[in-house]
This record gives sequence, structure tokens and C-alpha cells, in this order.
Amino acid sequence: MKKTNQPKTADVLITADRTLMSDHHGSEFLGFATCIPPYPLRTSISKSLFFPPIKNTQGIPRAAPYGLRKIEATLLKNGLDALVVDPDHLCRYLPNTKVLAISVMDPFGWGPASSTFMKILKKGDVFSSIFFKKILNSKEVKEAKENGLKILVGGPGVWEFKHAPEFVDKNGIDCVVNGEAELVLLEIIKQLVDDNGSDLPKFLDVPMASTPELEEIPEIIAPSINGLIEIGRGCPRGCKFCEVALRKLRWYPLDKVEKELIVNTKNGQLTGIMHAEDVLLYGVKGVNPDLDKLVPMFELFAKYYTKGTEWSHTSIAAVCACPKAVEKANELFIHGSSKPWFGVEIGIETGSPSLIKRAMPAKAKPFKAEEWPELVEKSLGILQDNSVVPACTLITGLPEEREDDIIKTLELLDDIKKYRALIVPLFFVPLGRLKDRDWFSAEETNDLQKELLKKCLANGIHWGRDLVRGYNKGHVYSPVVNRSLLAFINLLEFIGKRKHLV
Repeated sequence: MKKTNQPKTADVLITADRTLMSDHHGSEFLGFATCIPPYPLRTSISKSLFFPPIKNTQGIPRAAPYGLRKIEATLLKNGLDALVVDPDHLCRYLPNTKVLAISVMDPFGWGPASSTFMKILKKGDVFSSIFFKKILNSKEVKEAKENGLKILVGGPGVWEFKHAPEFVDKNGIDCVVNGEAELVLLEIIKQLVDDNGSDLPKFLDVPMASTPELEEIPEIIAPSINGLIEIGRGCPRGCKFCEVALRKLRWYPLDKVEKELIVNTKNGQLTGIMHAEDVLLYGVKGVNPDLDKLVPMFELFAKYYTKGTEWSHTSIAAVCACPKAVEKANELFIHGSSKPWFGVEIGIETGSPSLIKRAMPAKAKPFKAEEWPELVEKSLGILQDNSVVPACTLITGLPEEREDDIIKTLELLDDIKKYRALIVPLFFVPLGRLKDRDWFSAEETNDLQKELLKKCLANGIHWGRDLVRGYNKGHVYSPVVNRSLLAFINLLEFIGKRKHLV
């Protein structure tokens, strides 16, 4: 961190590690690459290819992760002096700062994707962990800490700190906040600044009673990375292994979303991401999509993001329940886009109807769990017909999983390999209502699970090459990025063959 004479500071600095403070060349798909260790590529190459620094002006990023923008808006709305800063430029702003707030996604690499890649490759820390620790270990942060700086950590990955309390103490983290913090944040900051944080617990789980209502969630006031905008929080499906299933369901009204769209487009953002745990359930309390509520939201995004909109997440069952919604999205979002497709993350999780019943009983609703394999294939067909490319997750090692469940999943993988989709295998991580269960260890991987990993890797190599060829056409940097991504896929194939995974 090179020092400058820049004098500006703020009472509260807000930041995130390098892997999060990046637009991933405009593709959320590439964000998955931050879940791997610096192998087989050098860190510098991986950084350029997968998480290049976001553009900034004297260390102030022109766009920032959406969660940081929400925290920024909360503090500024309530009169606090707060500033979002790029992690590589903290030294410019640390003098006289009272609180450093850091958002984390996967601080130790224990999330489902990271832990799976680490256990397969056996090569140490993943990038998200490396760059988070780099912030805490920087000379400037340590000096500021000695001079009274308080460190606050929040974000989706904070659950990992409960497995590493000694890390919290050793690195001078004053408070770790788990949950939606809009209502409790001001009091936390006040205690850290005025009362030295002596009465704050090291780990603060935001109680349900302190979860903000819609009107208590402020709109962002500065651009979010890749134009991501939230349209709702929570999920009604209640899967046992999912942390989001524990949160209250709320959908934003159109005028609230439009305010944030205006913020992004005023700053030149012409593409974006519609974010919810299940976009196709917008506006409903149950699991039946409502086209009359969806279409106005789609049209609103298309009005502002004239170069294309993607979805963060949807579900197999919702796609099957409302194929017309997918057709409408294709009509509105592909026209004028720089890509011939748009992406979405979607959870397949298993090919076993029996496991669906035991671990995720609402996953197939409004259909029956017995229909799950057919629903998966039908939904992938609908998505492919409408220029949507899903990044699909599979979970193996669930406490309820049996040998027959894995066989059913292998059979499903054979049935769906003709569909253009990236399938990401994940080892079970204890979250949600299963947080007290044992972690799945790579050493427990049986022959059937190894075969599942092989099939997923082969799928990723095949369809990865196909997708890269059409990636971000029209951008100046596209030829270089695309050739680099193809070279990376070739390298993965080489490593896979050497490890007998393909």
C-alpha cells in the first residue's frame, strides 16, 4: 500500500477484499474462480483474468459490491461520516478513522464451492481467504489498530468466524455481525466509537425482531458492481442446508427498485443483474410465480439496462411452473445485449426424489418430489430455448444422502449433459438448520462421488469452451480475455486428466 499525501478520511471506512471489489470482467460467472487456490496459475495472472481491480479515483471505487452500498447508505442516511474505499488504497484514508468495516464472502475458504475445490486440489488457501487476510495483515491496518482503530466484520461469510474464534482475537476484530444489519448497525458503530465496544459481543447474531422491514432498508446512493440490484430478500422453500431459508421473505416495490436503477444508469451502467434468491417468485408469498407481477419488474430493468439484464438465482420448479416468464425475459433482455445469452445460478442439488423429500421438501413445489428428475430436464430445456445459461449446483455429502441418491444423480447427469449449463459440484457444508452436523471430508469421497466429480468436470470443460466463444462480444478486451479463458480451460483439462478426473 503506497502512501500518498491524500488527507481525506472518514469516521467509518467500508471495504471488502480484492476478490469482491472487482467486476470480474462484467461476468458474475467468473466470480466462481475466486473460490480456487492460486494453482495452477500465478496469483497475478488469476487476478488479471478473474478479479481485476475495479476502476477507482484516488482509491474511491467507481462501483462497489451491493452489500457495501447498502451499509454506506444506512450510515450516510443517519448522519455518519462513512466512505467506501478500495482495499488497495486504505492507507490513504486510515489516519483518524475510527472504524474499519469489512464485508466478507468466504474469509477462510470454507464455503461450499471453496472447500470443494481446496479438498480436490489440496493446494492451500483460496483467493478470497488470501486477500481478506491481506487486509488485516497490512502494516497500515496494524498501525491504525494500535492507535485505536476498531474493526467490524459482516457479510454472507461471517458464519465461518464461529469456527475460528482464536482468529478473531488474534487479529483484533472487535465485532462480527451475522445477519441483516440495517437496524442494528448504528448502535454497533456508536458503541465502537463512544464506548470502545466494551459491551459488544465478539459475535452478534441479528435477532429476527431486528430484521428490517422494507421501508427500513435504504436505497443505494452510489453505483453497485455489475449493476446488481436486489428485488427481494429471503426464500420460501426452506431447504435444510440453506442459511437464507432462515430469513424473512420480503419483495421490494417497483418504485424502490427504480430509484436504484437510476443511480446505476446515471453513472453509465447499461447492463445489470436482478438479484433475489428466486427471481421468478417475485411478489408472491408462496412458490407459484405470478406473471402479472414479474412482467412489470422485467420491463423496468429492460427500460434502464438497455444492454442486457441477468438473474442472480432462480429455481428449477419456478422455471417449470412459469415458462412464459422465461420467454418474456428472453424477449426483453437479450435484444441489444453484448452476449447471446444471459446467466443465472440455479440449484439442482441432487437427482434423487427421495433426498429431495428428506432434505429439501419444498424444493419441487408446486410439483411433487417424485417428479424432480423430469423437472430438472424440463427446466434446462426451457432455459436453453430462451438463451439462458444456468450455473447449476450439486451437493454431495449431505447427512441424509445414501448410495442410491448418488446413483440417481449420476443418472440425471447423463440425461442432462446435452443442455448448455455449467454444473458445479459442492461438498456439504453445515449451514442453515444443519449447522450442527459434521462437515463432509474429501477423504470420505466414495467411488460414486468421485464419478460424480468426473462428470461435472467433463461437463464444465465441454460447455465452458462453448460459452467463452460467445463471451462479451464487442468489448475491446474480449479477444484477450476469451483466449486466456480458453487457455485456462485447456489447463484444467490437462490437470484433470493427470488426476484421472476426466
